[in-house]
Amino acid sequence: MTERTLVVIPTFNERENLPLIAARLMTSLPDVDILIVDDNSPDGTGAIASALASGHDRVHVLHRAGKEGLGAAYRAGFDWGLAEGYDRLVEMDADGSHQPEQLHRLLDALDDVDVVLGSRWTPGGEVLNWPLGRMVLSQGGSLYARLALGLPVRDITGGFRAFRASALTSLDYHSVVSQGYCFQIDMLWHAYTAGLRIAEVPITFVERVHGESKMSSGIVREAMGRVTLWGLRGLPARIFGTRHPVPVIAVALKGAAIV
Repeated sequence: MTERTLVVIPTFNERENLPLIAARLMTSLPDVDILIVDDNSPDGTGAIASALASGHDRVHVLHRAGKEGLGAAYRAGFDWGLAEGYDRLVEMDADGSHQPEQLHRLLDALDDVDVVLGSRWTPGGEVLNWPLGRMVLSQGGSLYARLALGLPVRDITGGFRAFRASALTSLDYHSVVSQGYCFQIDMLWHAYTAGLRIAEVPITFVERVHGESKMSSGIVREAMGRVTLWGLRGLPARIFGTRHPVPVIAVALKGAAIV
């Protein structure tokens, strides 16, 4: 029996990008369903999402009362997808930075693991059209989180990910309270400490053409503060070996590295 896949796309002021990303998804993977989670976008993105859903039986929309952050949107999307019985759930941005044509890489790798990360920083991954400052911020953030938390993953902050339904249940995503892009670090930390098998596959990340990035100094401060706190809390266990980390296993899996 074919596994059912749901791509969860949070939106806030993405009226120009949403129709494009939805069309590309339906063209590249016509058997995949889409759930748009809109936080009452003032630019009318929600109305566009409703129009897409009315015209395609594989497109669904979840309207929320207001902007509550990326983490809350994904938790709501996961709740909906699990209640509907999907076997695989995917995180994807609406702005075109994640290539729908590369989603098959994540889903292929998910046959053998619990969580798959679309990675910009693993061999074969790349970033297009980013200024140097943004590149340094992203790579530095991943490196800092990797060292502070002991995570053997190259791209810790990326948001193109695929989960088995069983993985979401076992890592208790409702306890992941971080908002903004710190949510991605928090989810990965929960997955790793839960002993789930994680793979990274290379992707091409492309800077958005339309609209404005949601990245802000507040988001960066939240991530740095939380990662530092988690790292300090876990330091005794790492020093004295009272917590047994998940072993790192490097394998040849169509360009993926499994941890």
